[in-house]
Amino acid sequence: MDLDKAKIYVTGGKGGDGCISFRREKYIPRGGPNGGDGGNGGSIVLEATAGMTTLIDLRYKPHQTADNGQHGMGKLRNGGSAEDRVVKVPVGTIVRVHNSDEIVSDLDKVGQSFVAAQGGIGGRGNAHFRSSTFQTPRVAEKGEPGEERTLDLEVKLIADVGLVGFPNAGKSTLLSRTSAAKPKIADYPFTTLTPNLGVVRIASDKNFLLADIPGLIDGAHTGSGLGHDFLRHIERTKILIHVIDVSASDGRDPIEDFEQINKELFLYNKRLARTPQLVALNKTDLPVAQDHLREILGYFGKRKVYEISALTGQGVNTLMTSAYRLLDRINKEFQKKNPQQKPVTIKESRPKEKIKVVHKKGRFFLEGREVRRAALMTDFGNEQAIVMFYRKLKKMGAINALIKAGVQEGATVQIDEFEFTFNQNPND
Repeated sequence: MDLDKAKIYVTGGKGGDGCISFRREKYIPRGGPNGGDGGNGGSIVLEATAGMTTLIDLRYKPHQTADNGQHGMGKLRNGGSAEDRVVKVPVGTIVRVHNSDEIVSDLDKVGQSFVAAQGGIGGRGNAHFRSSTFQTPRVAEKGEPGEERTLDLEVKLIADVGLVGFPNAGKSTLLSRTSAAKPKIADYPFTTLTPNLGVVRIASDKNFLLADIPGLIDGAHTGSGLGHDFLRHIERTKILIHVIDVSASDGRDPIEDFEQINKELFLYNKRLARTPQLVALNKTDLPVAQDHLREILGYFGKRKVYEISALTGQGVNTLMTSAYRLLDRINKEFQKKNPQQKPVTIKESRPKEKIKVVHKKGRFFLEGREVRRAALMTDFGNEQAIVMFYRKLKKMGAINALIKAGVQEGATVQIDEFEFTFNQNPND
């Protein structure tokens, strides 16, 4: 089961219906309308939360529905709006439209949130429609249904430092040696099937997040082995520690492994080839490693490398201290260029849809978000509501659009599942 991906179905809450009510009190002959407005429905909000690394909760609960707003009441009492339903996701979660490459949000900061499904607005009560020419409105709006969407979520873990290397190079052992993480360790390929995270503490106030990325093999950038499933997790790291098994215990060539891994990183994402990389020559405690060490050191020449043993801890503290210093320098440079801002709630910027008329098989189909909302919030069993609906369509230009498209008196007009007969004088 891939715990780093999930398909979710989100539904915003329905807005409450407006109320039709009149003030009726003894000795007050002209009470007038006093129906209150309905409350807004709650929205589904995805929030990036520290401490989470998988989407397992959403795999088991993919349907997320917000509460509805309360209906309006008499005596000018408005219905209460529902609270938003906050769904916690790992920092680094990317939100896409289902079966699409379109990214609608990238939650890469703690506390950042995204409105995945907007709640519907509440309908207005009849007190809202009173005027000098409309003294007794017996009409109110229905609440707008909440937005319904299907979204694909994908996690790209945000670790400061990522461990890369071939399977069995010793990455999991290094993680367990430097942090409290307890990854599964064994002597077979792909011991690590999911990324493991651990906090490396250099001092009480100096630490960083280290990720053990599953072993990469030749062809990983095309999806071979664990390929794409986990290469994405190192895209956001600021530093890579390249772990090389210098003992060549699997009969592999350490230098060839180093070049192959870097090739796979470059082919997957060219930015990874520019990510600062520390080279850790692991398993130097084994006698057989000495047979290869001189050749390997000669290959790297003057480049700084770290001779370590993840098993015994030899050289590990020096490696992690160097990683922290490099990370600290990178963070300071980044902060100078990008002053920190408070996380904000993101709403999609959706351009206003133009009203569209399609004439097909004798029917006129009206399309557009605003005309659909007007239809959904109209009680078509109420004559006054139908008149009000016509006025809304006229105000937003839908009636003119129908006339330009050639609509005739008595023609059938359809908005989604709603049908009505076109009449230019709905008061008649």
